[in-house]
Amino acid sequence: MACETFDDLLNAEYGERGTVEREKFEVEAETFCLAECLKEQRRLAGLTQEQLAAKIGTKKSYISKIENGHTDIQLSTLFRIFSGLGKRVTLSVL
Repeated sequence: MACETFDDLLNAEYGERGTVEREKFEVEAETFCLAECLKEQRRLAGLTQEQLAAKIGTKKSYISKIENGHTDIQLSTLFRIFSGLGKRVTLSVL
């Protein structure tokens, strides 16, 4: 496969933007990035999953599911989690 750009590679592997396969990939990639960001920020805060869960009033298993990309997360919960880490979340619509 001769791809010149990353977009060429994505198009070849997952289809053009707007296709079902490409949209599924994009959503999964964004979920992975959010999960990795959460893990990194929790570790930088020096908290375990259990400590973070207790701090925001949820269960360790829920934090684990989010960090492993195994659950959808409500926006209000996302704000609460990052607030518990001493961070703010801002959104941009592109």
